[in-house]
Amino acid sequence: MKSYDIICAGEMLIDFTPAAEPYTFTANPGGAPANVAISTVRNGLSTAFLGILGNDDFGERLKETLKANQVTLLCPKLTDEAITTLAFVTLYENGERSFTFARKPGADILLDTTDVKEEDINACRMFHAGSVSLSAEPSCSAIRYAMELAHKNGKLVSFDINYRDMIWHDLERAKSEVSRVLPFVDLLKISDEELYFVGGEENIDAFMKQYGITVLIQTLGAAGARYYFRGIHRELPGLKVTAIDATGAGDAFWGGFLSKILMYGITNAAAITEEMIAAALHYGNVSGALCVQKRGGIPAIPTLNQITDAISSNT
Repeated sequence: MKSYDIICAGEMLIDFTPAAEPYTFTANPGGAPANVAISTVRNGLSTAFLGILGNDDFGERLKETLKANQVTLLCPKLTDEAITTLAFVTLYENGERSFTFARKPGADILLDTTDVKEEDINACRMFHAGSVSLSAEPSCSAIRYAMELAHKNGKLVSFDINYRDMIWHDLERAKSEVSRVLPFVDLLKISDEELYFVGGEENIDAFMKQYGITVLIQTLGAAGARYYFRGIHRELPGLKVTAIDATGAGDAFWGGFLSKILMYGITNAAAITEEMIAAALHYGNVSGALCVQKRGGIPAIPTLNQITDAISSNT
């Protein structure tokens, strides 16, 4: 049985990012959990992806992308029940973006509890997922089951709130579904726009205690990120760069952060120290800063050598 440093579960899709001519797009592989998976591989880790792809040209391309990046696909059979999910990206002058999804349904929501194998969960050190998969069934139940299984079996569990209004259309329902998986989470990522999910910034410590969350990372865009750990709060600035495309930058940040945590060789949340978190946060900040300087999600995600070189040149 092959072992993995991390299993990333959820959506993999095609990001249509704007090309040079108006209303023209370039198709790039994307999807937050898939981005994190490829980030961790580029950081030298062994990674698997748990998700469903459509039996179409896009699904074949995404499958090949995972293979080319040495990510093991745990559900290799492509589905005929829905097309591969598509996301059309609108870019703004500051590098920020918005999304329009073709997902009625998309293949990503067809992940079923029967696709979650306990032997796969037992073969990893960390399990990672995000809220997009909780927005529809059967993937919602499958991801919740997988997270609970990983938690029960003593694995580190990571979760990215990653709220997308164009998918949920209902903030209260999103919060309700997210709250059901929070008891299984060790490492939680939120953006400064997602504080609603934790009851506001002033409630973060109480929120972490309520759900037993070890580390909460709040991303602050170009300003960097802040960590919350055992009542300690500390903000680390991001690198000052010219952003071209923020697509995948949060995932490059989180993939870098999780990679650095796993590089310490830990197997449980109790072994995490503040020193590890600070180093991982800086590492993730650099990974995200490198990503925004290129276009198109997965193609822009940096490697271990690129990140360490950037850290060396900025110290």
